[in-house]
Amino acid sequence: MPTAKVRRCDLTMLALAASLFTGGSVLAAPEPTPEARTAARFDAVVHDHAQLRLFLKAMPKGGNLHNHLWGAPYAEDFLAWAAAAGQCVTTTSKPEIVDGPCEGAGKVAAKNLGRRDPAHYGRAIDALSVRNYAPGANGAAASGHDQFFSTFGRFAASAVNTMGPMIAVTRDHAAADHVGYVESSANANAMRAFAVAGQGSWGGDFEHSLARLTPGLPGMIAEVRREMDAALAEADRQQGCSPGPNAAGPCQVVLGFQPFVERAQPPGFVFAQMLAAFALVEADPRFVGVNIVNPEDDPTALADYSLHMRMFKFLAARYPKAPLALHAGELTLGLVPPRDLAFHIREAVEVAGARRIGHGVDIAYEDDAWALLARMARDRVAVEINLTSNDIILGVKGADHPLALYRKAGVPVVLSTDDEGVSRIDMTWEFMRAATEHGLRYADLKAMARDSLEYAFLPGDSLWTAERTRLPVCIKASAACDAFLARSPRATAQWKLERDFTAFELSAGSMLPSPPIASR
Repeated sequence: MPTAKVRRCDLTMLALAASLFTGGSVLAAPEPTPEARTAARFDAVVHDHAQLRLFLKAMPKGGNLHNHLWGAPYAEDFLAWAAAAGQCVTTTSKPEIVDGPCEGAGKVAAKNLGRRDPAHYGRAIDALSVRNYAPGANGAAASGHDQFFSTFGRFAASAVNTMGPMIAVTRDHAAADHVGYVESSANANAMRAFAVAGQGSWGGDFEHSLARLTPGLPGMIAEVRREMDAALAEADRQQGCSPGPNAAGPCQVVLGFQPFVERAQPPGFVFAQMLAAFALVEADPRFVGVNIVNPEDDPTALADYSLHMRMFKFLAARYPKAPLALHAGELTLGLVPPRDLAFHIREAVEVAGARRIGHGVDIAYEDDAWALLARMARDRVAVEINLTSNDIILGVKGADHPLALYRKAGVPVVLSTDDEGVSRIDMTWEFMRAATEHGLRYADLKAMARDSLEYAFLPGDSLWTAERTRLPVCIKASAACDAFLARSPRATAQWKLERDFTAFELSAGSMLPSPPIASR
């Protein structure tokens, strides 16, 4: 009966109240930890996107493992560099940057373009990015996919000669977003020249092609090193960076470069470029892993996909120290036939031996997807999640995105930006989308930030055990911990992230929402 229920409830509450008293005093509830207070703060602001932006902007984010050097600068950066180099902007409906001279019909000087002709300058920004993109409007590409990928050709004349400034911009973005480590897909010009010159060595036989190309590797590596030395020196000069333990701001952002393969090129070019990428990773520690780029739905990329995976397997056996982070599954139903959705991620993992997958959007269309997910979870093959890029290029977002599926299956996932300048976003925006569109909480985002360094291609042992507890040697600061950190760039980055989390949670956790101001 209701009365009995009420009485039983009353007795239960009385018993609970009595248990709180000992010797006439009340036992105080345990003080919430800074992490708990910070999580509560997150929950309080998650539906207020302005406050959420402030919260997530300040949050330490670990690493950005899927970043393209050419795609990181904003259109305004490329136009500024074009102006400084005396380059021009075409007067077509979709302007592009071209080399001078700029006199005559069809192009104007990039210098002072924004002041001379703001409307043309605005059209150029739109053409070099996805800003104001509307399918088919005013000569625009028919899809976000086409607009996105077409931008690279439009700013290529600037990008090909501005590696140093692009590195500086990448570090600026990372520092502003509290990202301490970035892996950026980047090729020096000498590497592409090696592929162009070496593609004639292709005859369909891997061993034969390897033998013919190998003598040219030392010269290519030496030239790439010279290019990278010059580019990094220019970035340091622009940002006032100097070696030493007191680096701050952009200067303390650690960069690792991924030489990449252009999958839309003929097989001979792909094999030569892939060989160059593997050789660079083993020869120069600044290059940390091998990747493959270009639209995965390109006809050549589709036709040669399995061949490319076999090439990776062949060269990985000869260069075992070079890890792979491969773009795979950047496809969706309708973009390609269902048969092309059924095997790309699997072959990247099982044939090529990828340790990380970039995008992985079509996982639900893979043959025996649950078995593949189980293998990725078991082998700790992480997936780089690029929410905005997947939305723009593929139209896949929200509940259609497989982020929840990967997490349910226990596959490691990390958030990344892809081409933040082209997409006109930042890392904070990706964290916001994960929170607002996918329901991730503070603990989820913190775990993903930690995983970004756990699955980064940084050398050295991890700060964490397999059970996700900190190694005993570094439970707290000590001489033994310092010695361990000195041997491990990975653990050093992780230690810094934990230090940053401590500072963040001490400040964010105390920022409780203010009560509403009474209206007069």
